[in-house]
Amino acid sequence: MLNLNTKFGRVAKTHLKSEYFVWLTTIDSTGTPQPRPVWFIWEKDSFLIFSQAKAHKLKHIQKNPQVSLHFNSADKKAEKHLIIFTGTAVIESNAMPANKISAYMKKYKAGIIGLGATPEQFAGEYSVAIRIPPAKLRGGE
Repeated sequence: MLNLNTKFGRVAKTHLKSEYFVWLTTIDSTGTPQPRPVWFIWEKDSFLIFSQAKAHKLKHIQKNPQVSLHFNSADKKAEKHLIIFTGTAVIESNAMPANKISAYMKKYKAGIIGLGATPEQFAGEYSVAIRIPPAKLRGGE
């Protein structure tokens, strides 16, 4: 488990609480990194992400579960608040659906409605839960 009580850890924790999306990078079958922005919540000292069942990221994770996650930098030169997590992604088969997780709905209900879906429709479409407990944190303030 990461120590988020250091000076840099507290900066990272602020981003975990305030950022709307995180960049998830998986590795495809040719060994090429594939970054994509994803919605997430920070729960149980891990990232919780929901995916469509046929998304390429799930195939990537099944072949190589090592992933990285990062936030956009806080400044134009990308010199401040560089926050990069690495860890092993796990596809959770027994997770509650997104629309039953109050923290997820609090954060993304308006976004789901903006997509033209109900929370139930979203949960049906984004039905696969991915949990990533980060093993390492690196970057700079």
